[in-house]
Amino acid sequence: MINFKKLVAVAAIGMGFTVQAHAETVLTVHYPMPGFFKDVMDTISKKFMAENPDIKIQFASPSPTYEDGIQTIMRQAGTSEMPDVTFIALNRLRMLEERKIPVDLGPLVAKEAGKMAEQGFSDTILKLAQVNGKQVGLAFATSTPIMYYNADLVRKVGGNPDVPPKTWDEVIALGGKIKKLGDGVEGIDFRWQGDDWMFSALLFGAGGTMLSPDETKVTFNGPEGLKGAEILSRMVKEGGLPVFTKAAGEQAFAAGKVGFEFQTTGALRNTIKNVGTKFDMRTAEIPLIDPVNGKLPTGGNAVVILTHDAAKQEAAWKFAKFASGPYGASVVVPGTGYVPNNELAAKSPEYLGNFYKENPLFQAGLKQMPRMIPWYAFPGSNGVKVTQTIVENLSRIVEQTATPKQALDDAAADVADLLPRK
Repeated sequence: MINFKKLVAVAAIGMGFTVQAHAETVLTVHYPMPGFFKDVMDTISKKFMAENPDIKIQFASPSPTYEDGIQTIMRQAGTSEMPDVTFIALNRLRMLEERKIPVDLGPLVAKEAGKMAEQGFSDTILKLAQVNGKQVGLAFATSTPIMYYNADLVRKVGGNPDVPPKTWDEVIALGGKIKKLGDGVEGIDFRWQGDDWMFSALLFGAGGTMLSPDETKVTFNGPEGLKGAEILSRMVKEGGLPVFTKAAGEQAFAAGKVGFEFQTTGALRNTIKNVGTKFDMRTAEIPLIDPVNGKLPTGGNAVVILTHDAAKQEAAWKFAKFASGPYGASVVVPGTGYVPNNELAAKSPEYLGNFYKENPLFQAGLKQMPRMIPWYAFPGSNGVKVTQTIVENLSRIVEQTATPKQALDDAAADVADLLPRK
């Protein structure tokens, strides 16, 4: 007769082996801007889980904006609510690093340096997600501002849509003519609301900087910044830029009621979808105030590992490399409009090599890649307040309640008070 206790023990051992064989590591992943990234994240995670059946990806509630995203992570840091992996705006990585929240990916990158280079992670790409030389994340989605324009409206006012404007003077002149068409048509939608990114495009495009090299003095109200702010003011006074909200501007352009729209390449896929066949939409490079020395801020986000659990860290590193690698880039670019953050994806026919030839609307962002520099991250704990201060003063320019110099000087004085004391 079989001993019952031995039978139970054998069964328990068998069950233990069964559970171990099916054990999986569950990663909680947070990301912002679901309007841009939900479909992209779903596609990447499904492919990743199919190739890594021992790892399960579950998503935390996404944040509506980059600013909401960093605030969420800052609140959850060190608590049980903190996700294992998050996607953070490139200009907010510094805020996390200064608080020692992310896992340092430097040792992991160094350990696999050869393999990562083969997978398209060049030094230039890696530096986009570094803070003071430390690898805080891996760039996932990268973008620059581009010019979207309604070729039908350009034709109506005598412009040639096959030769888009190269200077802000040309944009403003055409925008003013389009505004005069009437019937609720506006000349320009310049996406200044929300953060300092589009102001950075004017400032960096003029060769300017946010702060001095030692970060002790505000410089965005210098000659270059003033040139940028005066362009914004002229868009209002001469180019037909109304006081749009972000959503209103998007809707008006998609309805064929705006001549020129300036915003992220990341909105391209949604814009193509929303415009449909209503008009002939084109894209082009954004004008630079200084066409020789001008640069453009690199928007977008990076995948960041937060968990300090050893098993989860290993799984998170696999996911981070996959999401920001050539396959991830091949999903992000056509799914949004962001430029490829991976050199292999950009060049290989297996991924995006033929995509740009077949989709000319996406080429503007690609052509601007040599102009890309990091989206500036202000030092200290007041980064979000600094951004809000700049945006509030930009609104005074758009509403014509302050001159460009008044608004920039006021913003500079307030930002100086928010910087850390040295």
